Amino acid sequence: MYKREIYQSIWQELSRDKAMIFLSGPRQSGKTTLARMIAETFANSLYFNWDIPDHRKDLIADPFFFERVRRKDTTTPLIILDEIHKFSDWKNYLKGVYDKFSGEYRFLVSGSGRLDIYQRGGDSLTGRYLLFHLWPLTLAELANRRLAIKDFLRNPLQTVGFSAKVKAMWDRLERQSGFPEPYSASNVRSYRRWSNTYSRQLIREDLRDLTGVKSIYQIETLYHLLPDRAGSPLSIPSLSRDLKVAYNSISSWLQLFERFYLAFAITPWTTKISRAILKERKAYIWDIPRINNEAARFENMVALELYRAVTLWSDLGYGEFSLHFVRDKEKREVDFIIACDRKPVLMVETKLADTTPAPSLSRFQSILNVPAVQLVKSGGTFQLVRRGKQKILIVPACMWLPVLP
Repeated sequence: MYKREIYQSIWQELSRDKAMIFLSGPRQSGKTTLARMIAETFANSLYFNWDIPDHRKDLIADPFFFERVRRKDTTTPLIILDEIHKFSDWKNYLKGVYDKFSGEYRFLVSGSGRLDIYQRGGDSLTGRYLLFHLWPLTLAELANRRLAIKDFLRNPLQTVGFSAKVKAMWDRLERQSGFPEPYSASNVRSYRRWSNTYSRQLIREDLRDLTGVKSIYQIETLYHLLPDRAGSPLSIPSLSRDLKVAYNSISSWLQLFERFYLAFAITPWTTKISRAILKERKAYIWDIPRINNEAARFENMVALELYRAVTLWSDLGYGEFSLHFVRDKEKREVDFIIACDRKPVLMVETKLADTTPAPSLSRFQSILNVPAVQLVKSGGTFQLVRRGKQKILIVPACMWLPVLP
């Protein structure tokens, strides 16, 4: 079992507030396990899961069923409400629970549907909850060599020494994904069995049941097309033609993929970039080994690491962080830009083996005037290249990503 210390520390910080804590993330990323780990730090706790029929019956019979929690002492109990977003009136229910019991209980609400943007239900929960995300395992978490967030942002051009053990973790993530179950499996065949079942169940059960969409087989086909388009600007008109489906349907299905954590997208950065593309987004998937192209798979792996980082920095209140890419109409591109409060702070380019700075990286760095990192897949050494007043760090991914907070 992985300790998920990075996420336990986020809980400890956020839980100082009296608000409900919402824990959201992909299905089978370890939310229930993390919730139970957190519960172990409480003398009194109660676990509820909407997917368990007896638990549903308890809530319907008595909405405040948790008052019957058996206490070992007088300390405040923790009530864990798992997958509660599947309850049709969940927002109004949680609003009532919070307003009546926020001073007597702590509440941890977890779910694989996106609790932050989920539209079912009625009254707003604004001001009553704090949200944080749990993601599949990443190299930064597994290697456990992360810098403090402030130290990293002050100087992101830092590395760790090459470690064969860390490189083996990176290779395992590439073969078996970062979802705890397949990552821990003994072979790639176990991953493949898990992957086929995972996407099928998520689309045919969670997505269908919670949204009422009818075109399940076309949605499945769209999902299976994404691995070949990972890391490339996504053309909805092209997908619409391929599937012979309306533009608006493709657009709404892609939003569902984000909502149910099958994929995520990043938007283009346009500030100060002349002739920048404005509309097309780049999409990435959580189930990395589905991507056959080596370069696209490597870029997707880096995207997951960066997305995990910027999301958690925002969850903790260090700023409004976001992940973007930059591309102009001459097709010059840098894979990633990290922004804080709508200002660029770092550029990251991915290359399989190129140890000279990519021309596009040098060009856009001179325009945006921010530090830059060029990650390569292999190797055991790094170099720091000066470009005027700025520097470009060229480094193997397994030597830089472990320091990512």
